[in-house]
Amino acid sequence: MIDLSGRRAVITGGASGIGAACARAMSSAGAHVTILDLDGDGARAIADEVKGHARQIDLGDTAALADMELDCDILVNNAGIQSVAPIQDFDPARFSLILRIMLEAPFLLIRAVLPGMYERGFGRIINISSVHGLRASAYKSAYVAAKHGLEGLSKVSALEGGPHGVTSNCLNPAYVNTPLVQKQIADQARIHGIAEDDVVSSIMLTESAIKRLVEPHEVASLAVWLSSEDAGMVTGASYTMDGGWTAR
Repeated sequence: MIDLSGRRAVITGGASGIGAACARAMSSAGAHVTILDLDGDGARAIADEVKGHARQIDLGDTAALADMELDCDILVNNAGIQSVAPIQDFDPARFSLILRIMLEAPFLLIRAVLPGMYERGFGRIINISSVHGLRASAYKSAYVAAKHGLEGLSKVSALEGGPHGVTSNCLNPAYVNTPLVQKQIADQARIHGIAEDDVVSSIMLTESAIKRLVEPHEVASLAVWLSSEDAGMVTGASYTMDGGWTAR
């Protein structure tokens, strides 16, 4: 059993999906969990469940994050949104918002937590990336760009944090069974000209050798291990959980 007793974890986008699974798993391992989410009610519901704390926050408002004070032992950058459209039709404002939430906000949160982590000589930065941090798919220009950027940010954080006992890694799942993925189905069907019932098998699982969606608790289990003492030499890595997608 992994013991995270005494550790404080901050999880963005923890009101549902992977973030909620990480909150439950880390709490079960003994960590105190704080959830940051735009969905205040959802965040409070999960926080009440795990006996943690919740904070409603708009990660798209990066100006408000520039001087944010945040202190924790484990930071999970998980919050994300998605839009599916060809580049020529992609709304520039939406592109900018996705990069703010999924790349600029993680930078600002890492920037906020590093001084405390350095002082204590321990820190774990866990960036929920995606197979799309390593591979591209059509119609996801903003998401793919943000995740590729997050990969680079994570590696720089690993290099700077290593001498101070701070690790930084990415988790790279394929499509996960979350509301974020379910909300894509209608757009994917429209763009590809197929029935919504065919999107999962024909689009989402076509590259994976294992033909199912990843479950949130599977991602959370790896996040918990990366938070542990045993993972102290694991940094700057990108852990695929993609059913064999990137083996091609």
